[in-house]
Amino acid sequence: MPHPALVPGAVAVVTGGAAGIGLAAATRFARAGLRIVLADLGEDRLVRAAAGIVEAVPDAEVATLPCDVGDPAQVAALEAEVRARFGGTDVLMNNAGIQPGSTIFGPPGTWSRILQTNLWGIIHGSQIFVPRMIERGRPGLVINTGSKQGITTPPGDPAYNMAKSGVRTFTEALQHELRNTEGCRVSAHLLIPGFVFTGLTANGRTEKPAAAWTPDQTVDFMLERLEAGDFYILCPDNDVPRWLDERRILWSAGDIVENRPPLSRWHKDHAGAFAAYAEQPKGE
Repeated sequence: MPHPALVPGAVAVVTGGAAGIGLAAATRFARAGLRIVLADLGEDRLVRAAAGIVEAVPDAEVATLPCDVGDPAQVAALEAEVRARFGGTDVLMNNAGIQPGSTIFGPPGTWSRILQTNLWGIIHGSQIFVPRMIERGRPGLVINTGSKQGITTPPGDPAYNMAKSGVRTFTEALQHELRNTEGCRVSAHLLIPGFVFTGLTANGRTEKPAAAWTPDQTVDFMLERLEAGDFYILCPDNDVPRWLDERRILWSAGDIVENRPPLSRWHKDHAGAFAAYAEQPKGE
């Protein structure tokens, strides 16, 4: 059955809601009869996003509130405004993120901006919204958008990987806290997208690559796994099936257990062994 917070009349706050996965999720929530609050940067983007939801769901109730999730004062103002307008929040999707690219010795300002949005934005959202959600005594749902890059941490974008690794760790701790809080009816879940064609990943492309999923496919999968009760919502795509993701994750953990070099998938002395491991038939 659907998550008990996903019911008509409930209030869903989606950060990074003006585009991509956030907008797709907000649209699906609106179709389910939830009242929607889109939070993002850029009033014009928010107005266009809200209009798109209403076009898809004519009777949708959609509010837009500009918010920089890296600024705790703005997140607190967002929560207070939602409470004033709607009485509180039932569904919180901490989804806002940026990916400008990073290098180990790159500009500190870039690192700060990525960590402030992608990691601190989720921490701020959770710390500011969730205590009020618990106090309401109603079923509540928190979805934090992570990334496979936060689990296998491939070389090439260390600041993004570090932020998303932190999102995973924080969300695991959050769910542990929630399930051990007496009377709490709020659950937290980690969304782990695959290759999704959004403005974040387009890199100038205007047509979806064959390997990528759409935001709608990702959200459909998310809702299916929420209904199943999953905490780790590990999304496949058109290129990487779940079994291959599992092998990559297990190999990454094995770097520690086997005392291999870090990121050994990409190390000249171990890349061949990983390739052989990954090519084994499923189930072996």
